[in-house]
Amino acid sequence: MNYRMILRLVCYIFRVEAVCLLPSFFISLFSGEEAAAFGQGASMALCAALSLVTCLFPLKEREIGAREGFLGVALCWVVVSLAGGLPFFFSGAIPNFIDCFFETVSGFTTTGSSILTDVEAMPKGLLYWRSFTHWLGGMGVLVFLLAVVPMGRGRNSLLHVMRAESPGPQVDKLVPTLQKSAKILYTIYICLTVVQILLLLAGGMPLFDSLTISFGTAGTGGFAIKNDSMAGYSPYLQNVCTVFMALFGINFSVFYLILLRQWKRVCRNEELWLYLGIMALATGLIAWDILPQYSGDLGVSLRHAAFQVSSIMTTTGFATTDFNLWPPFSKMILVGLMIVGACAGSTGGGIKCARVLLLGKAGRRTIKRMLRPRSVVQVHMDGQLVDDQVIQNTFAYLAFYCMIALGSMLVIAFDEYSLETSITAVLTCLNNVGPGLDAVGPMSHFSHFSWFSKLVLSFDMLLGRLEIFPLLMVFVPAAWRRS
Repeated sequence: MNYRMILRLVCYIFRVEAVCLLPSFFISLFSGEEAAAFGQGASMALCAALSLVTCLFPLKEREIGAREGFLGVALCWVVVSLAGGLPFFFSGAIPNFIDCFFETVSGFTTTGSSILTDVEAMPKGLLYWRSFTHWLGGMGVLVFLLAVVPMGRGRNSLLHVMRAESPGPQVDKLVPTLQKSAKILYTIYICLTVVQILLLLAGGMPLFDSLTISFGTAGTGGFAIKNDSMAGYSPYLQNVCTVFMALFGINFSVFYLILLRQWKRVCRNEELWLYLGIMALATGLIAWDILPQYSGDLGVSLRHAAFQVSSIMTTTGFATTDFNLWPPFSKMILVGLMIVGACAGSTGGGIKCARVLLLGKAGRRTIKRMLRPRSVVQVHMDGQLVDDQVIQNTFAYLAFYCMIALGSMLVIAFDEYSLETSITAVLTCLNNVGPGLDAVGPMSHFSHFSWFSKLVLSFDMLLGRLEIFPLLMVFVPAAWRRS
């Protein structure tokens, strides 16, 4: 175990966080928000000081192994969330540090659940930082860091980090070099974000709103800067967000294939078709179900249905209406979408369409083997053979997912909220969605939970973003032993 390499990763995270706080610090200064500027300035100074610890421990071995990759990523995400909450705490905007931690974990994990009761009362600089954490966490902080400033020597260093931080059952290599793959992914990510900002500006949205909403959409996070989320914006602006939420829920390798004009490979992508099919079917069913609530206006029903389906399935969490008031049928569809989630290799959360597809194919193989015990049945995705180890990992992931969800629900139940609240609070955090139902609906907040429940839900958010295994490895003693 290379402890110094893990320490180096953590210290680099402090350095990145100090730099990323600069824009929000200047916004606070120019807006005359002295307390917020002080909080951000103090946080930057502390992060910069902690990042200098690396100078005291020179590295002998610079390769990042599998254990360093998983443990380093897990610790870095905890550290980045703790440090990210300091501006809220030092400024006094959120006086309770557990609430600060919850808010920042929700930001970096692109969940969007909030403890704020009045978002519009927050200083602009802190609102910007709050939304920017979505954008930073969307594609993975460490993957970006290692792509731009490679610290690990050895061809597998970045691979181990990407396996721990990238969503999905397996890592896609767009080009032979993983570092170049990471740069391509971030280039696509930045370009899509810029295009959305420009389209929102063209629709009359103020610059500050355009930036923060685009950061939330790109990271599929959903932190809004208005108490009614997206309800107060025009239908054009809502439709732009609907389209871009859906785009950011697609595997980014698909965009690269489109740029290369490899249309056959795009059309063979089974996960993409499943994702689009579920989205279209859910939109149609919900639009039909809520039609009476909107006086039979099909256009309005379709707009709200498409927005909420796109928002929940991609685990963004924005809202144009209080879907808590929708019929039970529509709410059950949204809960199902919350669990399924977006595509692997996107910024979205949930189990992922790739895993759902893989589980379905593996289940079909099991039935065929039961009918014909001697037959050899293999699982293919996109025309390629799927290794049995990937299938085993997928079933293990699902087993841990169910155990963690049930355990968390039991803990949250001590707060004595309704069954609907307890179940959806856990599901929305574990799947990195944001809003749930009842007391944690789209127009509500999480401030009423006990401090212990907030810590459990924060842990669920981290488990969901890191896809369970990296964070669980922190609690395995064998992972920390020197080899």
